[in-house]
Amino acid sequence: MKKTTNYNKVHELSKKSRVLQGISALLDWDQETYMPSGGAANRAEQMKTMAGLIHRQRTGKKYANALAKLIDLKSGKIVAIDLTPEQEAAAKEWRRDYIQDTALPTAFVEEFAKLCSQSILAWRSAKKDNSFQQFIPFLDRIVSMNRKKAELLGYQAHPYDALIDQYEPELTTKEVLQLFTKLRENITPMIKKIATQTNDNSFLHGKWDQTRQIEFSYKLLKEMGYDLDKGRLDFSSHPFSSASHPTDSRITTRIHPTSLTSNIMIILHEAGHALYEMGLPLEKFGSPLGDARSLGVHESQSRWWETRIGLSKPFWHHFLPLLKETFKGQLDHVVLDQFYKGVNKVEPGFIRVEADELTYPLHVILRFEMEKGLIEGSMKVREIPEIWNNKMKDYLGITPSTNSEGCLQDIHWSMGAFGYFPTYTMGNLYAAHLFEAFSKDHPDWEAHVAKGELVFIKDWLHQKIYKHGRRYSTHELLKEATGKPFTADAYLHYLKDKYSKIYKL
Repeated sequence: MKKTTNYNKVHELSKKSRVLQGISALLDWDQETYMPSGGAANRAEQMKTMAGLIHRQRTGKKYANALAKLIDLKSGKIVAIDLTPEQEAAAKEWRRDYIQDTALPTAFVEEFAKLCSQSILAWRSAKKDNSFQQFIPFLDRIVSMNRKKAELLGYQAHPYDALIDQYEPELTTKEVLQLFTKLRENITPMIKKIATQTNDNSFLHGKWDQTRQIEFSYKLLKEMGYDLDKGRLDFSSHPFSSASHPTDSRITTRIHPTSLTSNIMIILHEAGHALYEMGLPLEKFGSPLGDARSLGVHESQSRWWETRIGLSKPFWHHFLPLLKETFKGQLDHVVLDQFYKGVNKVEPGFIRVEADELTYPLHVILRFEMEKGLIEGSMKVREIPEIWNNKMKDYLGITPSTNSEGCLQDIHWSMGAFGYFPTYTMGNLYAAHLFEAFSKDHPDWEAHVAKGELVFIKDWLHQKIYKHGRRYSTHELLKEATGKPFTADAYLHYLKDKYSKIYKL
């Protein structure tokens, strides 16, 4: 009979909470895709119940006693003598999670989950009606509870640090400010120079049959190596990826009424998330070694596929003929160079998820600054529309005509996800850092992609990112994968090189 080790006991207990998290994720997925609107009140109670069950499982005495046999819960010192280096890393991550979980009372967790479920539906209605006023009572409570959450979790320099740490461990408000300031100072002059030039991509706009768009989506997913036996594609108002297990990783999209590339980029982005989840070690499910490292690393995977691959000329060398075949007669006159320049058009717009990759960071910086203000109390919820519009004017030179295309466009605040937005731009930075190493390992990557060969990319990411789970910190993982410490240099070099060539700057 096989001996059950202390490590295995913790893993089994942890797996139970992970299964519950998967059930909660499916309830959330259903709410965004198929749930009838009349089920809203009951779904809020279901989400509250699940949040309580998960929290109790992750903070109970049985779990704490088992974990304490691996690692001292106060000091963080490993006490078990039979752990491998990989298991020691898992024990440290379990302890980190336990400390954060026990800092939040179960009643708080339940109340917050119920509020978020209600708030998502209120946001959806407010966005539809272009009425920020409808959303104010819910967002006021969301902000208040996030402030309380920061106090409960604890922080040293700024309350927003505690919230960022939930999505990108060890990242601080100070570090984000420094990186984002550097990005803004480098990107803004490029945008101003490009604004003086023309780039006609009108051929990407018009009427594009929805059925054919989805048909093309499945072609992309197949070439990327997305396993439809372990995933599915559906529709939602805000596209997302949802995984309850490596064998069940789902994505959603939405069809833009006039844009051909909107859905294509969504598919590449969300499938990038899903491939990460599908590639996590199956046998380590339920432990930190079977979890994604962070939201920033997760975003590096989605933005990798969306921008570094999906906006590259080799990619369209292969896929443009397939796109022409899908939409017969609508793109016959378009040549590769014209298409490549068209999909990389730089033009300030109102919607973050539709933004080109050069203006995209400014959308994230705006949201980060507003979240920071709301959490520290330097701005109030009712001031959001005015401040949002002023920042859009300052950063992008445009002003939204409605709140629906302005401060109501994103789902994140209704989800209670304060601290999430910085990870979007951090993901771009991480992806660029990783891509330098990838291009050295595969100097002929463009030739392979031009033939429609994409699975080798997934295989490289599996070896460098997926298989490690949370064994390493983000900075350790990036250094492990590339051989050098992370900086923003690779991202800035990529943007300057690419857009200087396209626009002859």
